[in-house]
Amino acid sequence: MEYNVYASACPTRMIFDRLSDKWALLILDRLCPAPVRFNQLLREIDGISQKMLSQTLKNLERDGLINRQAFPTVPVTVEYSITPLGKTLASTVNVLIHWAQDHGDAVLAAQAAYDQRLAG
Repeated sequence: MEYNVYASACPTRMIFDRLSDKWALLILDRLCPAPVRFNQLLREIDGISQKMLSQTLKNLERDGLINRQAFPTVPVTVEYSITPLGKTLASTVNVLIHWAQDHGDAVLAAQAAYDQRLAG
């Protein structure tokens, strides 16, 4: 099947929606090196709620980007890992995350200059 990302009904638009979500990007990047448990993700991704983490993980699992594995412990231990499909996206996600870290000051300065011009 051939996709046209500029067509409103193209399924790739859903993929763009998923990948434009900050939580999805952070989760995918965090899972790249090794599997991580739910509570560890919750602790390490500052600002994400338990509900949002759970919802985002389910969406990423549905999309085939991560795996969920439950271990028969008391209480149940759940671990998430990136899939081979998710790994094909990992380097792109990593570049986006590091670009934001490296250029955050420049973006904030551009926003301040823009706001000043409008106020001016």
